[in-house]
Amino acid sequence: MTTRSGSGVFYDGVTSARHDVTVDAAPGALRIRAADGNTLAEWPYDEIETVSAPKGVLRIGRARNAVLARLEVCDPALAAAIDDLSIPIDRSGRSERRLQRKVVLWSFAATTSLVIVAVFGVPAIATHLAPLVPYRIERLLGNAVDAQVRSMLDDRKSGTSFECGQAESEKAGRAAFERLMGKLAMAAALPIPFSPAVVRRSEANAIALPGGRIYLFQGFIDKSETPDELAGVLAHEIGHVARRDGTRSVLQAAGLSFLFGMLLGDFVGGGAVVIVAKTVLQSRYSRAVETAADAFSVDLMIRVAGDPHALAVILKRIAGELDGWSKLLLDHPETKDRIAIIEQAPRGTPQPLLDNPQWTALKRICAQAGTR
Repeated sequence: MTTRSGSGVFYDGVTSARHDVTVDAAPGALRIRAADGNTLAEWPYDEIETVSAPKGVLRIGRARNAVLARLEVCDPALAAAIDDLSIPIDRSGRSERRLQRKVVLWSFAATTSLVIVAVFGVPAIATHLAPLVPYRIERLLGNAVDAQVRSMLDDRKSGTSFECGQAESEKAGRAAFERLMGKLAMAAALPIPFSPAVVRRSEANAIALPGGRIYLFQGFIDKSETPDELAGVLAHEIGHVARRDGTRSVLQAAGLSFLFGMLLGDFVGGGAVVIVAKTVLQSRYSRAVETAADAFSVDLMIRVAGDPHALAVILKRIAGELDGWSKLLLDHPETKDRIAIIEQAPRGTPQPLLDNPQWTALKRICAQAGTR
């Protein structure tokens, strides 16, 4: 097989410098060369992954690499060659279709022992199936339930004003929020885009829907004293997205019949969407699931040079309030143990995630209307 070469832009992950490079899609590995011909990086195809990027740009990095190096390719022919050589990169959708076939096979196998599965096996099967659900289907599921979830949250039917950051006086706060979320998303480098929103709810809570939709309640912003505390909460929810906990809980609650509906593209039939929406809003994750999301938050905060202990700080503050525990703490078990585990993480020397004017603006992202 011949090597296809083309131009690209390389960020080494150590500095912010942009490097114009030559990219060789060689049979054995992807090779990135500087203008003088020196090799800057060589990535095996089975170790590269896509990162969120604008349309027409293939942005990739090396999976499980401590250095957040990134390569951007705009040449369609070169991007197609990389896609053909790398199984993890799936611009053509072939891997998604293979995964979908696996889900179907798993589902038919499960129905052969329906009674046993219904009583004992649904949670275990859902745990195995959730990672196999194609991201395309998970996004469709998230889009389908989003409107219902939003309607349930917006019990005053305030419409578009329910989401903070829309009014002119709130746009600076929206920009600061997007900056903070952008840093976390870039470091997380998940193969699914995030759609975060701040909504006018006074509870200190946050919800991650299947497919990357994250709702952060105003109450968490009000109770956060630093950008790192808020970032720690967002990183925790990103952890749920990364582990596909929302999809797993939906499969466990709605059962295999809903999974068949997913595979047939039926996301709106009957009361399925209402059931799924209530499942997402009322999910009470196990201690193991919450601890795993906490660990993801700690790791992600370290990667963005933030304070990995910040999540423990805000959880401790909320738990110590005398006027009752928030819904977050009621839904998240063993809070004291979680705090103790988070505080064991190495702290290092955190760098500011937002400057003072940006943080002040973010604190006022819901300033236009009062909380409920």
